[in-house]
Amino acid sequence: MATGSLAALLDTLPQRGRVVWLGARARRRAALDECAALQLDPVSGIAGDHYAGRSGKRQVTLIQAEHIEVLRALLGRPDIEATLLRRNVVVAGINLLALRQRRFRIGEVLLEGTGACHPCSRMEEALGAGGYNAMRGHGGITARVLSDGRIACGDIVAAAS
Repeated sequence: MATGSLAALLDTLPQRGRVVWLGARARRRAALDECAALQLDPVSGIAGDHYAGRSGKRQVTLIQAEHIEVLRALLGRPDIEATLLRRNVVVAGINLLALRQRRFRIGEVLLEGTGACHPCSRMEEALGAGGYNAMRGHGGITARVLSDGRIACGDIVAAAS
């Protein structure tokens, strides 16, 4: 069995995920609208999103599709719509926490993971009693946009080299 330093282990991420859902919302507290694609740039973040134009660490929010399955199980619900979770990008096949403090690509767009995307009190409204606690540890990550481009469902998500 190969071993290495913690830094080497953290830097080893050969897995590649893919985008399975995209959404944005034009106004604060509005429902997310499902999108076929999103236009991103470092100044605005996501074009048309209510956060557009704000620079910072929370330009894009991402969650793992696998964690939505966990939420369904924890809450005893047969289905949870991605629009309820208030995240812009749902990905499958890659551990988002491994991207939390590193650069990664969605298609050709370069992003930088900036931290965990903790649940807010709106999760109780959206998911029902216990929604906030179910989301703890499963809320995904936040990211800032480093290059212009368009992302779409099916795009590959991978650590930048």
